[in-house]
Amino acid sequence: MNETLSFSEPALRFFADLRVEVGTPQEVGRTVHGVRRLIPIVGGQVQGASWTAKVLPGGADFQLIVNDTLAELDARYTLELDGGDLVYVQNRAVRSGPAELMTKLARGESVDPLLIYFRCSPSFETASPALQWITQRMFTGTGARFPDAVAMRFWELM
Repeated sequence: MNETLSFSEPALRFFADLRVEVGTPQEVGRTVHGVRRLIPIVGGQVQGASWTAKVLPGGADFQLIVNDTLAELDARYTLELDGGDLVYVQNRAVRSGPAELMTKLARGESVDPLLIYFRCSPSFETASPALQWITQRMFTGTGARFPDAVAMRFWELM
């Protein structure tokens, strides 16, 4: 290649803080892929840079506990913004840590979030003309699991 290429290094811009309230896990049990769990999403709040929303009940976090130290998460839920617009969220994540701490999380016990690797890749769909831009961007995030909720911070990849 004789061409000189310049690439811009991605930067992060704050998008939102979320607190997603969760219900009692439904554990399918050990399958051929790992332990399957479904965590109902029962509500929550979102605070963006200049906007707020609520997390509507009815979504779920579909989890695969791959092994003692790794869980793959796929949460799907809907946000209702202040003006009534709806946003569908699909958030794929990886949560890993020492086996004893991952076991505590699975039992619904508190664990220091700094001891757990929790990174996510949310994507958004909406019919709102004012929000179409979020369907054309990539986002990343980090999170923390608490007994009754998941707290996350999302950033837009610039």
